[in-house]
Amino acid sequence: MIHDREQLAREYEEYKEAGRVWGQVPQERISRIKFPRPSREVIAEFEALDDLTTTVSDVLDSLGIRGAVAGSHLRPLLPGRKIVGTACTVRSIPERKTPTQGYVDKDFIKMSTRESYYLGEPGDILVCDFGGELDTSNMGGQSITVAKSMGFVGAIVNGAVRDVDTICKAEYPVWCKGVTPITGKFRMQAMELNGPVTVHDIMIDAGDLIVADSSGVCAIPAPLIETVLEKVKAILAEEATMRDLIESRRPLDELRPLYRKRYS
Repeated sequence: MIHDREQLAREYEEYKEAGRVWGQVPQERISRIKFPRPSREVIAEFEALDDLTTTVSDVLDSLGIRGAVAGSHLRPLLPGRKIVGTACTVRSIPERKTPTQGYVDKDFIKMSTRESYYLGEPGDILVCDFGGELDTSNMGGQSITVAKSMGFVGAIVNGAVRDVDTICKAEYPVWCKGVTPITGKFRMQAMELNGPVTVHDIMIDAGDLIVADSSGVCAIPAPLIETVLEKVKAILAEEATMRDLIESRRPLDELRPLYRKRYS
């Protein structure tokens, strides 16, 4: 652990010298800075698959992983979009002071998505956890402007967002619990960056692969990314064969083995 903290301190100084530390989140609240990402080729293979989250969800079930959230709980602001990318996480908690008192005292704003954007890499997805609270915004138009400038491809928010028209005009994909006009300034503070967070009822960690579409959101643990990809491709190939058999009205005896294999 000491070695990890020393390495993290070196990485923090490296990013600070490169102008990639915003400075709103204390260094000790950043759990990870550098971590592996899947190759662009792996991302592209996921992106090319139809019915992505439904099949990934089935594979995660088969591997004993709880990693899917229904679109009923996390709705896309831009239906029909699909995103695939590495999770960068931010966990926030409510401020104890009232917002009015925070304004009067001229408190330092402790919420931060910008810190994550500057520490992240192109192709990443920001995952925000504010406990599913629906009144307070985790991000808005200015936040997604920074996100796009740094190459982030979308956001998953266990809570609410604002500036919805601006987000939609920018065509920036966001899945969230709700929408609100109320700012998070003086109402929340970021407690941890790139540690484990809760989204609805699943755990997501920095480095997980996020896949999201109109059906919902899935988080694939980093060590299982390529395993899940291969299993998903195999299932979709089998389903294409079954579809051809159904459309050509083949005998049920030809269909049953494929169905049993799919759900056994």
